[in-house]
Amino acid sequence: MPGKHTARLAERFTRRVPGLRHIPVVRLLALAEIALIAQDHVARLDPRERRRILELVRIGRGRPSRLTKSQREELSRLVAKAEPRLFVGEVAEKLSPVNLPQRIVRGRPRR
Repeated sequence: MPGKHTARLAERFTRRVPGLRHIPVVRLLALAEIALIAQDHVARLDPRERRRILELVRIGRGRPSRLTKSQREELSRLVAKAEPRLFVGEVAEKLSPVNLPQRIVRGRPRR
């Protein structure tokens, strides 16, 4: 029976990750979908750009005032390349029980 095999596989996996048993399956699937969407957006940056973002975040330690103006502009440009607005829209669309209009998912068309 495929149901028993799947249940055994899930049980074996949840034993390895602490706290995973307490997360409902629907939430777990939603988190996995969000992770896949995030991976797509991070993949829009080449490895050098990803390293640079991490470096700038470490330098700034969460405070934009710790970065120079040129570093803030560089960080802003790199983050924009990953399209965070589209990421939020795609996550909202994935989690929504109804289809969302494209203007909500993708934002207003640019002129």
